[in-house]
Amino acid sequence: MDESIAYIVFVFILYLVGVLFKKKYLPKIKGVLGEYSVARKLRRLNKNDYIVYNDIYLKNKGRSKQIDHLIISVYGIFVIETKNYKGWIFGNENSKYWTQTLFKNKYKIFNPVIQSWSHINFLKQIFSDFTGLKYFPIIVFAGSGKLKKIKSSVPVIYKRKILRTIRRNKEIHLTHNQLERIDDLVKQVIVDKKDIKKKHRKFVKRITKWGKKSSVPRYCPKCGGILVLKNGKHGKFFGCSNFPECRYTKKK
Repeated sequence: MDESIAYIVFVFILYLVGVLFKKKYLPKIKGVLGEYSVARKLRRLNKNDYIVYNDIYLKNKGRSKQIDHLIISVYGIFVIETKNYKGWIFGNENSKYWTQTLFKNKYKIFNPVIQSWSHINFLKQIFSDFTGLKYFPIIVFAGSGKLKKIKSSVPVIYKRKILRTIRRNKEIHLTHNQLERIDDLVKQVIVDKKDIKKKHRKFVKRITKWGKKSSVPRYCPKCGGILVLKNGKHGKFFGCSNFPECRYTKKK
C-alpha cells in the first residue's frame, strides 16, 4: 500500500475511534496523530548520520521514561517533545505551566521545556560513559495551535520547521563507531512490555498530581540540572545544581 494512502487510512480509523469514544480517547488520539506526523517528517533524515526512534519507553535503574522522538546522530542527541493543540499557546521556559487559549477558555498545560530536560537528564545517566555529549531539546507543536509570546532558549517550533532546526546543527561530535555504541545502549534499555508501559503511565499520573500541589519544577528550565534548596542572604531559594555554569534561581 502506498505510504500516503496508508496514512489516510490510519487517520480515518483514529477519527472513527475518536467519534465513538470522544471523551475517553480523543486526547490520546490527538497526541498519537501529532507524533505520527512528526515521525513521517523525520524519515527524511540521512540514515547514515541519524538514527531515529519514535514513541519509545526506556527503563534504567528502576526508572522509566517515555520519549516522543529520540534522534541519535553524529551531531549530538536530539530529544523532541511533540504537542498537538488548538488555539493560542503562551509560555515561558521558567514557568511551571503554559497556557492554551481556546475561544474564551484558558487551560493550563505542563511546560514542555521542563519535560524535555527531564528526558535529557534521564538519557545522561544512560550515556554517562560518553563525556562531552551534546544534547538538543526541541519542542514541536504539530496541531493547528498558534504560538504566541513564547519565551524560551530551547527551540519551540511548528512541525514544518523540524528538519531545518535539526539540520542547522552541523558540528560533528561523534564518530559513526560511537554512534553505533550509543545505539546499542538505547536498544538495551528499550522496554516493549505492556505491563511496564502501564506502570510508567501510573507513575506519570502520580507525578502530575504531585506537580499540581508543588509550585517548583524538579528540573532547571535553562540546562536541565536538578533544582536544589539553598540558603541565601535574602532567605531560602532554589538554585541549579550546575552552578556556577548555570545561575538559574527560583524563589521558594
